[in-house]
Amino acid sequence: MPGHPQLGTKDWLIRVVISSGVVAGIWGLGLGVQAGLIEYVQRIVLLCGINIILAVGLNLINGTTGQFSIGHAGFMAVGAYATAFVGVKLAPGVAAALGAGALADGVVFNVALLVGALLSGVAGLAVGVPSLRLKGDYLAIVTLGFGEIIRLVFNNTKALGSATGYFGDSPAGLPPYTSFFWVWLWVVIVVLIVRNITFSQSGRSLIAIREDEIAAEAMATPTTRLKVTAFTVSAATAGIAGGLFAHMQSGIRPEDFKFEKSIDMIVMIIIGGLGSISGAVIGGIFLAVTLELMRDLQEYRLVLYALLLVIIMIVRPEGLLGTRELSLSFFKRKAGAK
Repeated sequence: MPGHPQLGTKDWLIRVVISSGVVAGIWGLGLGVQAGLIEYVQRIVLLCGINIILAVGLNLINGTTGQFSIGHAGFMAVGAYATAFVGVKLAPGVAAALGAGALADGVVFNVALLVGALLSGVAGLAVGVPSLRLKGDYLAIVTLGFGEIIRLVFNNTKALGSATGYFGDSPAGLPPYTSFFWVWLWVVIVVLIVRNITFSQSGRSLIAIREDEIAAEAMATPTTRLKVTAFTVSAATAGIAGGLFAHMQSGIRPEDFKFEKSIDMIVMIIIGGLGSISGAVIGGIFLAVTLELMRDLQEYRLVLYALLLVIIMIVRPEGLLGTRELSLSFFKRKAGAK
């Protein structure tokens, strides 16, 4: 790109080393989690990662761009069903070529996830092109309608296994491809992609749209194109989370993608702080852990959860981080203020 220095061999080598270190670190942490934590806690850790992907992706459109989508569970459903379909159909051929094992499973799973992300992105593009010319409540209604339409279509399509609640030919459900390594590797990838978009020139234009769309248009900012792009990327990340969630559950039920799921995503980014990637990460972890800790309370669970949200909004109406990001300089400023 003009005005940007080309990366030299040394720069690429440094990036390869850092990337390899991150992958090795995730692999090592995964082994530690598997050996040191019971299965129930491992599931919560996986849910935290999936929630982070959902929250960071939704934050790009709701927080950074300032649009209001409440139908992202629909894109998650598209990704879940597409990943399951591709994985089930692709697995025998890959196993025949590479042999049964971790390598074949990894190839099948990640190709299926990419297809799920692609189809979710296409769905996001199809919804975004006509609807993102709308604003506020009108956009929210359109996205809500899309989410419900997708859920009802999947619920009434017998070819997708809706009669049993699971996709695939095996009564045992989908293969348990989802693991700590794959979930948290995709967390890192999604966070880096969204961060690079947010802090790029396009990201600054998205923030300008959020602050004053009319002024942004007056400065020749292609507002519709940028909003559609952000919406498409956000939908694609929801598709990745859907694929990971489907295989973690070993199956898919249309009830998993009700309106309440979209509300949960919005709660994540509001708790963390609209416009903050770090806040979205914290919000995703907060929601997963809080709901699980309250599971034993049964009928009081949702009441206490709602009360906790009210208290947080009273104490921190801008969210835990607001629009700030966690960094070394952030902690230095906090330390210097004391």
